Amino acid sequence: MDNEKIIEVSGLTKVFKELTAVNNLTLNVYKGDVFGFLGPNGAGKSTTIRMLLSLIRPTSGAIKIFGLPLLTHRDDILRRIGAIVEKPDFYGYLSAYRNLEILGSISGCDTSKKRIMEILELVGLEKRYKSKVKTYSHGMKQRLGIAQALLHNPDLIILDEPTTGLDPQGMKEIRDLIIHLSRDQKKTIFLSSHILYEVELVANRMVILNKGTTVIEGAVQDLLDATHLNVTFEVDDVVKAENILKNHFPSIPVDSITTGKILLRSGREDISLINRAFIESGLAVSEISPKKSLEEYFLKLTEVSEK
Repeated sequence: MDNEKIIEVSGLTKVFKELTAVNNLTLNVYKGDVFGFLGPNGAGKSTTIRMLLSLIRPTSGAIKIFGLPLLTHRDDILRRIGAIVEKPDFYGYLSAYRNLEILGSISGCDTSKKRIMEILELVGLEKRYKSKVKTYSHGMKQRLGIAQALLHNPDLIILDEPTTGLDPQGMKEIRDLIIHLSRDQKKTIFLSSHILYEVELVANRMVILNKGTTVIEGAVQDLLDATHLNVTFEVDDVVKAENILKNHFPSIPVDSITTGKILLRSGREDISLINRAFIESGLAVSEISPKKSLEEYFLKLTEVSEK
């Protein structure tokens, strides 16, 4: 990854009548990122992607892609993007090869046999290129969708829930393909998903979205660093616990406070010191739960934002 920004979103908002689907969203995706765009269903992910692809217009805010304003450079930008939004559709009675040939010619892509077979090999479908798409598994159709998105050799690939409905083997195939596209093809990938475990395995940076608003953004490894755990203390007085942390451990951030629980990020060696400080101050500590899973972190953060 370098410092070149591929996607710059600032103050992005989309309102549908009474519903604010995206609310003042800001994020940056850098060249070489596999950027996880995470959130529960209904969080505003698909609406954001549709705005990035100029399928719908924002209510307010700005989008720059490749350093250019999307509003004034739409065609130039979209020529450099490959995307799958929802489930890819193909002519089931035609072969994978013929589908790509037709779809590529419509888009003005290189539809030579060499190019199509290169792409089919890239997604692992070269041995089934003559097979009718209706005989393909769901995972194979997803990979063919990615092949279609790659046909014009885009710099940015946007994938909206690419593993939805797949079995574990299909999910692994898509995951391996994403890693290959990033490491070997040097593509920048914007990956939307609600399956956090999958994103945890492939993404280097991420944002968690809930109710159209950013909950947290950062490097995945920073969140999963074993020396900085997400620790939940269950205590009888969270206000008192927060004051103790502020007075005695000012460098340790408190991420959230809920009824009876306080979530913070600390080093492994700090957990016993914090627990001792709580007990010596008269707090009753009934449970300590250190976690380093992005899944756990996501659940905690979205639980707080729901309240």
